[in-house]
Amino acid sequence: MASPDAIAGGELIFVVEEAPEGGFTARALGAALFTEADTVAELHEQVRDAVRCHFDEAERPKVIRLHFVRDELISA
Repeated sequence: MASPDAIAGGELIFVVEEAPEGGFTARALGAALFTEADTVAELHEQVRDAVRCHFDEAERPKVIRLHFVRDELISA
């Protein structure tokens, strides 16, 4: 189960990154949740589904925040 701090204030944060093979991966902070999808719209549904499966209704966060991280290289 998630640590109590994982859903502090009723919010669960996912770090979203572009997958090397295409699409996106999402990893929850403070909870053992991971999912992936080909599009952002599909990712929204996958994250919601993962949260519904992981948490009992009484413990479920009210808000899910997706924090998109993107690495960008530039020449020096």
